[in-house]
This record gives sequence, structure tokens and C-alpha cells, in this order.
Amino acid sequence: MIIAGFILLAVGAVDLVRQFAPRRWIGFLTVAVLLLVLGSVSDALLPMIAALVVGALWVWSMPDERRAPLGFWPAVLLGIVSVGAVVSLGARADAGLIGQVWALRSPFGEVSFDLAMLVLGAGVFLLESSNLVVRAALDGEHTWRPADPEPTVPVVPELTSPVPLLADAGDETATDPTPAKPVDPRGGFKGGRLIGPLERTIVMILTLAAAYPVLAAMLAAKGIVRFPEISRDGETGARAEYFLVGSLVSWVMALSAAFLVWWAAHS
Repeated sequence: MIIAGFILLAVGAVDLVRQFAPRRWIGFLTVAVLLLVLGSVSDALLPMIAALVVGALWVWSMPDERRAPLGFWPAVLLGIVSVGAVVSLGARADAGLIGQVWALRSPFGEVSFDLAMLVLGAGVFLLESSNLVVRAALDGEHTWRPADPEPTVPVVPELTSPVPLLADAGDETATDPTPAKPVDPRGGFKGGRLIGPLERTIVMILTLAAAYPVLAAMLAAKGIVRFPEISRDGETGARAEYFLVGSLVSWVMALSAAFLVWWAAHS
């Protein structure tokens, strides 16, 4: 169980560093030191080393600025490794130095250090790493590839006003006097980067709380909100497929994280 917790925490932490840290090397060093401390006080140095290796491989296989070379398959492999670690190993009887002072209670009973690390790792992974997985899945469904040349369409310039053939370089009347329109700052709003993590976190919490009616209502509400946009889709059905692929991949990750935590808590 501790292996899965450390691996998910390492992967989620490095993706948060890549997204928000101004200097990545400082963030990566901080993550490595944090894992080293946690592995030392919990007598889990080997899981900590494995987490560092997996985190480095994840950065290579799931880049944030270009197309993922392996698609979303690294996430599938990560899920298999995490499930295997939880199912086959389970919780440890001794958690080292921190286990002697660790005491965390919940409405469902005592929470061990290993289980807390698994919950923390799964939650951190659902924040930014899952966004990369969803993007890789959507990229895999595109018929156009960034490596292919984009189709170009000749554009004929439209003259809105006569331009003097002979104009002095310093004459301001030779330029278009029409002022540029102000750029709407909301035009670059990327709500998906916030909505996605919130949605996955809520799905995980509601699943663990067995609030299935509320979960179903929330998922149905998302479909209702996006219905006007999907209904304007053309014959290709691209928008509907985009919505379905992104939503299903996101929900599968959140439900898988909830199942992983539930299994660990009841094993």
C-alpha cells in the first residue's frame, strides 16, 4: 500500500511542479527531499526510491508541452502497478518512527499512516496528472496530428480604405487610424484545468461516502449543462465525442482512485 501511495504522490507532485512552479528544478528538488523525509521516518526507503524512479519516467513519458509519445498508456501501467501494490501487499504492521506517534481517527475508524499516504497520493494525482491523461486520451482520438502539415487556405486581403501609394514614412495619416479593439481577458480562460480536478475530487469523495444518488445527479447535471453545445454539433459528432471521451476518462480515474482507497481501507 505504501508503494502505491508514494508513487501516486510523486507523480502528482511533479506534475503540480511543472504546472505552477516558476523554477522547476527547485520544485523537483523539493519533491525529492519531501519523499526522502517521508520514506526515512516511515521505514520505507525502497518504496521512496521506486517512487522517484516512476516520477522521472512519468515526466519523460507524459510531457506537458508536447504530444505524449506513448499516449495515455503510462497512466494505464501506473494504475496496474498501484492496484497490484494495494491488493498484493496491503498495509504494514510497522510504519517506523512515525508509526509510533501516528494517530488519526475518522468516522470510519482508525486511519493508518500507509492508508493516509495512499489517500494523499490519489488526491494529488487527481489534480494535475489526470489533466495530462485526459489530454493524452483526447490527442489519441484526433484525426489530425500536430506533425502533419496544416492545411492552408489562401486568404485574400480585404481593403477597407484606400491606401496612399506614396506616403512619407513619418506621416501618421498613411496608417490605419482605426484603434485596435481591446482584448477580452476572459478569452483565454481555461476552466477545464479547474473544473476537471474539482469534478474528480468530488466524484472520489461521493463514491467513498456511498452518496451514489448525489453522484448520479452531479454527473447528469454536467451533461445537461453541456447539452446546448453538443446539440449544435454537426454531422461529424466531434463535440459529442470530445465530451464523452474526456468525461469518461476523467470519471474512470476518479472512480479507480476511490476503489483503490476503499480496497485498502477494507483489506
